[in-house]
Amino acid sequence: MHDWITPGWPAPANVKALFTTRSGGVSSGMDGVYASLNLGAHVNDDPAHVSHNRALLRRHLPNEPKWLKQVHGTVAVWIDDAEAATPEGDAVLSRTQGTVCAVMVADCLPVFICDKAGTTVGIVHAGWRGLAGGIIEQSVAAMQGDCGPLMAWLGPAIGSDCFEVGSDVYDAFVQQNAQAAQAFKSRDSGREKKWLADIFLLARQRLNSAGITEIYGGGVCTYSDPARFFSYRRDGETGRMAALIWLE
Repeated sequence: MHDWITPGWPAPANVKALFTTRSGGVSSGMDGVYASLNLGAHVNDDPAHVSHNRALLRRHLPNEPKWLKQVHGTVAVWIDDAEAATPEGDAVLSRTQGTVCAVMVADCLPVFICDKAGTTVGIVHAGWRGLAGGIIEQSVAAMQGDCGPLMAWLGPAIGSDCFEVGSDVYDAFVQQNAQAAQAFKSRDSGREKKWLADIFLLARQRLNSAGITEIYGGGVCTYSDPARFFSYRRDGETGRMAALIWLE
């Protein structure tokens, strides 16, 4: 059985999306670190188990997902035009019916985006480096080129009570926009300054600055729910979940 999450947003009826959890697959690994629906082929899971898990996911999709080689960067790929079988980037965009855009996460924030007319969809892999570098702005700018107003839904990611970062992360955001300080809470961790970061608020701020004000979701923490979600920050060696969006 699976308990996948469907975005709660008023997207057009032909826009379909889902977020997988860790249940419903065949993986295990030492101490069950990949149990059970690990979809990441780049971790140390048994490749046969990953293939089986992806086949289970494929039954619920119109086509095989268009996977990326994710690098925590700022490149948004129009997957309809991509020449490489597995292009490098951290956001996938499509205007083609039946093309399944996908990113894999295990604490980073998946940002689902579509236009209100149901002609364009995208999914963004937003870790802190990508957020600070402008992956959301790059993706929105690319999508706005030929469609109307956009909306977004924020999927599960590491929560603000669990995401401890250093001053380098704080500075990366606040030096660009003073309002980003609202997303950080100072934490006493000894000699080195530490912060608790709210990745959901940082994403909302970035979406707002890119012109998207209709934003849904957010707040579901992957770190604090080990029964349901993989978490790299919590476990180190772990599986990956998938965030997927497509036009029906």
